[in-house]
Amino acid sequence: MKIGRVIGRVVSTKKIPSMEGLKLLLVQPVDQDLADAGPALVAFDTARAGEGDLVMYEGGKEAAQANPNGWFNPLDAAVLGVVDAVNTEGAR
Repeated sequence: MKIGRVIGRVVSTKKIPSMEGLKLLLVQPVDQDLADAGPALVAFDTARAGEGDLVMYEGGKEAAQANPNGWFNPLDAAVLGVVDAVNTEGAR
């Protein structure tokens, strides 16, 4: 599981059937200090996240399995939860 910040939405008017009805978010991965860590990615939303939210996301086949339209699809990133708080005290 990874952490990122939602920085925008992606709109697609034409998509394959397994993507119908899914909200697509632009997610900026962050590190343990919540600083940007790598390029932004597109993930479909299963947690009703919005712009500015800190989220948990997953990639690869695990993300595809979270698709409510069926697990057999080419999606490779999914927002799985909205983060309420992060406590890194004593983590280093």
